[in-house]
Amino acid sequence: MQKLLLTVDKISTFVGQTFSWLIVSLTLLISWEVFSRYVMDHPHAWAFDVMIMMYGTVFMMAGAYTLSKNGHVRGDVLYGFFPPRLQAGLDLVLYIAFFVPGVVALVWAGYRYAGESWAINEHSNITADGPPIYPFKTVIPIAGAVLLLQGVVEIIRCMVCLKQGAWPSREEDVEEVDVDKLKQMVHVKDEDIAKLDAYVVAGEARK
Repeated sequence: MQKLLLTVDKISTFVGQTFSWLIVSLTLLISWEVFSRYVMDHPHAWAFDVMIMMYGTVFMMAGAYTLSKNGHVRGDVLYGFFPPRLQAGLDLVLYIAFFVPGVVALVWAGYRYAGESWAINEHSNITADGPPIYPFKTVIPIAGAVLLLQGVVEIIRCMVCLKQGAWPSREEDVEEVDVDKLKQMVHVKDEDIAKLDAYVVAGEARK
């Protein structure tokens, strides 16, 4: 069971990290459009629509990835103080009552929207000669399906936690830098850093 849960975590992570590269493309597109508009005086009418669709794609396809890392924002400040079984019970109720119906509706509605968009060869009408919008609408049911798959895994995790009294492990991901651990790895002491700071300050004073 744990192997299956981690496999789905890996799928969600792969999808999220793959689509995260759109951020690089989006940054390059925005930079080029600013240069083209203000330096070359040659703006592109389609650029604004494409930027919106690229950002929306990143946002939607990152949902399952964020859920797999337990990274979504929680509104209840008391949740972190609850024992694992109580956390799992609350999560299970919320997943079944709200998450599953909502995401299923998203997948179904997104499938219909995408189908209609492909049928009429839909293009954006925000600007003249807008780009095709049906590829973007196709992302909606796909993102919903991946999110639903990860949601099923989270429901199973809740059940496991209710039974065992502890949360099962998750797929590891990048973490913030542990400064103390980094100091140990490079054999640097606080005294050495203080001496270096003092040396820099003294050098600036001599200037």
